[in-house]
Amino acid sequence: MKKKIYVEGMSCGHCVKHVSEALNEIGAKDVEASLETKLATAEISENITDDVIKATIEDAGYDVVKIEKA
Repeated sequence: MKKKIYVEGMSCGHCVKHVSEALNEIGAKDVEASLETKLATAEISENITDDVIKATIEDAGYDVVKIEKA
């Protein structure tokens, strides 16, 4: 399932990389994160809850504003 994840706190290319790596660690595929739109998109298995996605990104040091189906 494709998800759109709105992320606050990304301020540079390294931040984008950290968010992408965090999502990859939980098994996300086709991860794309954008500094300009403060948005990450990814194909995420249905057995991974939004709470897990949020916790993973927050553990990397960023805030999740909203998660929705893409």
